[in-house]
Amino acid sequence: MSLRLYSCATLEASSTIGEAQHCKGGLDLGAFLIWLNGYLWGVPMLALLFGTHLFLTFRLRGIQRFIILAIKLSLKRKKEGAGDVSQFGALTTALAATIGTGNIVGVATAVSLGGPGAVLWCWLTGVFGIATKYSEALLAVKYRVRMPNGTMAGGPMYVLERALGMKWAGIAFAVFTSIAAFGIGNMVQSNSISRMAAEMASKISDGTSTMTVQMVTGAVLTILTGTVVLGGIRSIARVCEALVPFMAIFYVMGCLIILAMGISTLPATIWLIVKSAFTVKAVGGGAAGAGVLLAARYGIARGLFSNESGLGSAPIVAAAAQTKNPVRQALVSSTGTFWDTVVVCAITGLVLVNTGVWQSGLKGEVLTHTAFDKIPTLGPIVLTIGLLTFVFSTILGWSYYGEKAIEYLLGIKAVTPYRILWVVLVMFGAMAVPQCVWDFADAANALMAIPNLLALLLLSGVAVAETRKYLWSGNLDTAAEDIALD
Repeated sequence: MSLRLYSCATLEASSTIGEAQHCKGGLDLGAFLIWLNGYLWGVPMLALLFGTHLFLTFRLRGIQRFIILAIKLSLKRKKEGAGDVSQFGALTTALAATIGTGNIVGVATAVSLGGPGAVLWCWLTGVFGIATKYSEALLAVKYRVRMPNGTMAGGPMYVLERALGMKWAGIAFAVFTSIAAFGIGNMVQSNSISRMAAEMASKISDGTSTMTVQMVTGAVLTILTGTVVLGGIRSIARVCEALVPFMAIFYVMGCLIILAMGISTLPATIWLIVKSAFTVKAVGGGAAGAGVLLAARYGIARGLFSNESGLGSAPIVAAAAQTKNPVRQALVSSTGTFWDTVVVCAITGLVLVNTGVWQSGLKGEVLTHTAFDKIPTLGPIVLTIGLLTFVFSTILGWSYYGEKAIEYLLGIKAVTPYRILWVVLVMFGAMAVPQCVWDFADAANALMAIPNLLALLLLSGVAVAETRKYLWSGNLDTAAEDIALD
């Protein structure tokens, strides 16, 4: 049974295509995505994703306790071994892909549909997801290969093929990734910023055409994307190294100002979030007793959408890092989930609940925009700049994920055409229907996660062995053997 809530009231608990047809008066793409997500993001998927986080946390003896060491390692920019970019460059590129609309629009969507309790589930997904992100990166570096042109290639597709002999699963992951990239990393991002630009323009002038604003926004974003993406991973990493620290600090400072303005109600807000995460009270018009499931469904789904732990995307760029051994890069990569969800998403959630705007009936970026209006004049500027930089950086990071998946499937010659298509679809996304774009991204994410989670569970022993060899035995500075040609 679907746990999602949609604009069509009669489809709030649909679980069959027939019900979707009845609601829409005929089966269309939107109805099909609603039906598909009802299955893909049902209880089994939530249990698989969150269960993997818990399982790996247990097997790796609470790898989260090394987060301070991991942060220290992540700040080093010198070359430590074979690879295409520095450890810091790999981290910022991964962060560029993860810190995006999921931190702003995604959290707002989770709160508006799942209630305040979704914030806690999103946060817990980040805390336990650190272990999953660590394992993903470790396996990606261990099983990466050097391509004929000298660049590194890795990620779940190579892990599935080389470690498990499941090339069919590697192909499936690569197909899902190359398609999913257009949702989570491209169209969702450009669509969010174009809608916000149109909203702001309408406030300034009633006669401003929404379509015109979206077209102009899409065109500018398309040009900027093409300028960077066509230069490949080194070009992307250079931009991300400069952009990511600025955008994260800038946005978090804005959120902290809003929280400081309402500090008197903050303790009550935290208690409301914790209590709501486990209540059986109906949320957002849903069926009584569905409160916990709705909060968990939206919190976990948006947590995954934001930090991508378990999705298998970030390990693709981790495999390109210049690192001494798999564990060092795994630790560095794990900090991405910490910053993205444990810090940024949590702060966004606190702002939305503490300001009370979550009860306004608004959704998405409009809900977040209303919260930032609490800071006269400066608030909307902070949010707009934050969302713009988040969107741009995510588009850059995910372009690399998509092209490496295409490279795995079709070879190096297919990379340039894919980059061109990527740039073109940035413009298309700016004009796309919002709900369909989000639903498409949710479905594609789930299909990516399934083969990746399978690999993580089957190879958890390898992750433990490598961690024992380099981290638990105090050999973190030991260099592993170089990667052989594939």
